[in-house]
Amino acid sequence: MTQRIEARFARLKQEGRAGLVTFLMAGDPDGETTLSILRRLPQAGADLIEIGMPFSDPMADGPAIQKAGLRALKGGETLAHTLQTVRRFREGDPDTPIILMGYFNPIYIHGVDRFVAEAREAGVDGLIVVDLPPEMDDELCLPAMQAGISFIRLATPTTDEKRLPTVLRNTSGFVYYVSITGITGSASPDTGAVAKAIGRIKEHTELPVAVGFGVRSAAQAEALGKVADAVVVGSALVSAIENTMQAGGDSAAAAEAVLDVVRELSAGVRAARLAPA
Repeated sequence: MTQRIEARFARLKQEGRAGLVTFLMAGDPDGETTLSILRRLPQAGADLIEIGMPFSDPMADGPAIQKAGLRALKGGETLAHTLQTVRRFREGDPDTPIILMGYFNPIYIHGVDRFVAEAREAGVDGLIVVDLPPEMDDELCLPAMQAGISFIRLATPTTDEKRLPTVLRNTSGFVYYVSITGITGSASPDTGAVAKAIGRIKEHTELPVAVGFGVRSAAQAEALGKVADAVVVGSALVSAIENTMQAGGDSAAAAEAVLDVVRELSAGVRAARLAPA
C-alpha cells in the first residue's frame, strides 16, 4: 500500500537518482497486452507504474491518451477488469508501486466503498483522480487514505502560494507536478522553471515530487531527473502503441515498442543524479 511508495522513494534516494514513473491505459490495445507490458515494465526500468482507468470524457488528457482510453472502452475495458489486472500483476510482483489514475465518474458508478475495498485487496498503492479538488476530499480522498491507499494530488504552474497548502493538505505518497499548463503531451517542460517550482513545493512538504506532462525523450528525462524525485512518462508510451498498431503491427509488437521507449527513458533518468539537497 502506501508503504510500497515510501519504500520505493527511499530506495531511489539511497541510489542517488530519480525514479521513472510509467503510465499505461488499461485495456489498450487489449487487456492481456496491458498485463504483459505491466509485468515487463520493472525490468525495462519503470520504478513506479500508473495505470489509467478509461473514461469517456477525459478532459485533462491530450489526444494520445484520449484515444487510448476510447480504444480501451471500445474493447470492453471496465474498472472491475482494471482491478483484476492489478491483482494478476501482484501475483508476480509484490514490490512495484501501482497507482490508478483517472476520473471520479467510473469510481462513483462502481461505488466508492466497494472501489476502495477492492483496490486495497488488489494491491493498489495510490490514486490520482484529476477532477476531485481538495474541497471534495470526503468523497474519495479520506476513505482511500483510511484504507492505506495514498491520494496523490496534482500541483501545476498556476497553483499559487495561497492554494498550495490546501492542495497538499491530504496529499500522500508523492506530489505530481504538472510541468506545463494545458493537456497531457502537448508541450515540452522547461527544466529551469520546473526546478524553481519543485523548490517552492518542497517549502511546504517533505513528500517526493514527480514531474510529468510532455516528457518524450531520454534527454528530457535526464534533465528533469536532475531536479525531480521522479519523472512521469505517459503520452510517449501510449503513442508507441498507437503508432505500432496503425503501421500494421500486432499487440506483441506494440508491447515491444512501449518497452523500447521505457528502456530509453530509463537510461536517461539513470544518467542523471539528483542535485544535493
